[in-house]
Amino acid sequence: MFGNVLTAMVTPFKSDLSVDYSRAEELAVRLSQNGSDGIVVHGTTGESPTLSHEEEYELYRVVKKALKGTSCKVLAGTGSNSTSTTIKSTKEAEKIGVDGAMLVVPYYNKPPQEGMYQHFKAVAENTGLPLIIYNIPGRTGKNLETDTLVRLAQIKNYVAVKEASGNLDQVADVRARIPKEFLIYSGDDNLTYPIMERGGIGVISVASHIVGPQIKRMVELFLQGKKAEAKALNDKLMPVFDVLFITANPIPVKAALALVGFPVGGLRLPLVEATAEEKQKIATVLKSQGLI
Repeated sequence: MFGNVLTAMVTPFKSDLSVDYSRAEELAVRLSQNGSDGIVVHGTTGESPTLSHEEEYELYRVVKKALKGTSCKVLAGTGSNSTSTTIKSTKEAEKIGVDGAMLVVPYYNKPPQEGMYQHFKAVAENTGLPLIIYNIPGRTGKNLETDTLVRLAQIKNYVAVKEASGNLDQVADVRARIPKEFLIYSGDDNLTYPIMERGGIGVISVASHIVGPQIKRMVELFLQGKKAEAKALNDKLMPVFDVLFITANPIPVKAALALVGFPVGGLRLPLVEATAEEKQKIATVLKSQGLI
């Protein structure tokens, strides 16, 4: 439905840290031409916690417009830790015309599993969009357990999970217990290969900003059964995957984009730009990969 390689897109800012919508359009097109089958707008990588709803909705509009006529899908990162807010944002995104939405597990308030189920169920009842659940306990404070995901997969809107728990046994359990039509995306670039070994379909990636064609090739090789070639390419890319997470995302990837000649501006507080030492580490890896 959405493809195998999706990019969790950064939000470009001008020098005054207002959203640079023109640059967002250019970045979306760049990503679509460099391996991305779809783009997730206003996710954590897009600094969603510090964007207003007005900025969020305008980003959906401009990215959808920029990709009109292409096969690249646009997914809205409408999740929050308020069910009513999530419903409102998802309904607005649907009106704008996005192709789907990605909903993060409610963060900070740490709902029990039944609360998570009721949250996601309520959103599905208020939209016709296909939906991806985003499980990232390192940021939300709670893991979406397989039993809960099994229940949610029975709701027709839910078509996939972005799995970033880091627990490969959980990924295997999900694949064993949920019909194959329900897709599993890796939420960690460095775990895409092992997650695909356990039944994953691809990745919702950060590194694809920098090495999109290579990630696309790696996923294609795996799906063609050329696993040795896929693993070799994955291993080659591992230094890139690792260095792009030496500090809080999206600090490193914004620094990397500047280094490869596509600057997207700074970051809104409480995030800060990469230090000189961090930039040097990123530059060293990019040079070793022939990217700069």
